[in-house]
Amino acid sequence: MNHQEALTSYISAFVAELVNCGVKDVVVSPGSRSTPIAMVMAEHKDLKVHIHVDERSAAFFALGMAKATYKPVAILCTSGTATANYYPAIVEAHYSRVPLIVLTADRPHELRDVGAPQAIDQIDLYGKHVKWFVEMAPPENTTEMIRYARISCARAAATALRAPAGPVHLNFPLREPLIPNLEQEDLFTFAERTEHYVHIEDTKLTMTDQQAQHYAKLIERYENGIIVCGSLDREGNFPEEVIKFSQKVKYPIIADPLSQLRSSKHLDENIIDTYDTFLRNEDAKGALMPEIIIRFGAMPVSKALTIFIKENPLSKIVVVDGGGGWQDPSLLSSNMVYCDEVLFCQIVSKYVSLKDRNSEFLKQWRQINSLTKNHLMKMNDISELNEGKVFLKLAELLPDGATLFVGNSMPIRDLDTFFFANHKSIRILANRGANGIDGTVSTALGAATKSKPLYLVLGDLTFFHDLNGLIASKLHQIDIKIIVINNNGGGIFSFLPQSNHPEHFELLFGTPLDLDFQHAVKMFNGHFERITDWNHFSSALMQNLENPGLHVLEIPTNREENLKEHRNLWKNVSWEISQFLTSDLE
Repeated sequence: MNHQEALTSYISAFVAELVNCGVKDVVVSPGSRSTPIAMVMAEHKDLKVHIHVDERSAAFFALGMAKATYKPVAILCTSGTATANYYPAIVEAHYSRVPLIVLTADRPHELRDVGAPQAIDQIDLYGKHVKWFVEMAPPENTTEMIRYARISCARAAATALRAPAGPVHLNFPLREPLIPNLEQEDLFTFAERTEHYVHIEDTKLTMTDQQAQHYAKLIERYENGIIVCGSLDREGNFPEEVIKFSQKVKYPIIADPLSQLRSSKHLDENIIDTYDTFLRNEDAKGALMPEIIIRFGAMPVSKALTIFIKENPLSKIVVVDGGGGWQDPSLLSSNMVYCDEVLFCQIVSKYVSLKDRNSEFLKQWRQINSLTKNHLMKMNDISELNEGKVFLKLAELLPDGATLFVGNSMPIRDLDTFFFANHKSIRILANRGANGIDGTVSTALGAATKSKPLYLVLGDLTFFHDLNGLIASKLHQIDIKIIVINNNGGGIFSFLPQSNHPEHFELLFGTPLDLDFQHAVKMFNGHFERITDWNHFSSALMQNLENPGLHVLEIPTNREENLKEHRNLWKNVSWEISQFLTSDLE
């Protein structure tokens, strides 16, 4: 059999099926062993190839595109350590339930474990962090092997999307010569997909009427309940349906910013957005103890909320997970319900019958939330540049329909505290699967290819950690506005117990870098501006709203001052809440 003919037919069948399965984007890192797959992919008119030299950044870039579109994105690299550089993004994709199709080229079996160059053990390389691994058969041009290539591809795409979504890994052992015949007349039509190829139907998890009636009765039994919504970003109308559900059952919604409930056309007064602040107060926690907690999505960012839930072990905790996974870090759930979140709200609501429910509990959550918000707004009165006010300003200045990508550590926590519910429909994204800082720039740039306009807010360490990811903006002309909160180090550690041990704090945790980022931004053809005051920030942000390309605004802040401002704010709000609850009791 002609080797080139077998290589071309086998790979082109796989690529054709990839497109038939709805994959529109592939991120390719240059390499020799992956040559035939890359060349055939570039030849397909319905597949967009994005080139990214660094495999680590490339995988995060693809992760961002998949996050933005809810669709699987393919990544392709050569053999050897290139494959290992995919690992951090694959871990994030696994824990954040993002569909990735990981394609790695490999040495053929006879060149493994014999000292051949660029050959490492790639079998099950990513372990349990991928939903499915397959060692693809070497290329052959037979009816059976063409069918095998297409079915393997269809199975991979379906597995990546099937709830809970996640990455899959296909390893391709390829022999030289590696150049396919792109002049082949029937490159993608010789094996057109027909009814003889597998079609995999995706379905949603649901519940019976009897099960729905059971949970409706639970809700009717418990008057003091809360709805907790963590990270839940997927296609559909969950924000609208969970608000209807809340109105029906008369429970407040504790809305994490990644739940997509903080900025929505379906804004409702039942949405509680300042809980991270007032749940630090013992009087508030005592007054707001729930009898039942219904939780959707991942566990929210707020540590104060997590502690509050743990301090109420007698509360009935119902976790609704449409992905069929296990999201219960508190280990307190009493019911794990595997049902699509929208369907749960719709079906259970039909059976809930509340005639004379006292809504005092709901009213108290609303009152404390309103009081807290009014006090937190005083952050606007601070004239100096500080970290919390950034998000108050962004809620005011960002355009309707924008996407806000937020880095981990302090930015995501300040977002939780200071980004209040609004009607702008701002989509909020973050890498909260493994909660790491790596790959943040690349992920945001990937998302920016699909969601526009996109704004990235992150700390200086996170920015530095993925500076090379900025190359994607230069190569692919991606528009992105990046706001770097530069406190010259790891600001979050100032809020942790190790800050009480100053002797080695700066060396081990503060880690000041003393970097001038404008040189790096200029290298990638970006525009850099160091903010001097809030008027400057507003004008610079508004000026750059319509300007294309890479724009970086650096906001210098002081770690020690930031810690003092946060603690003073929490202290003052706590006093106000205690006064309110005391007077309310009297």
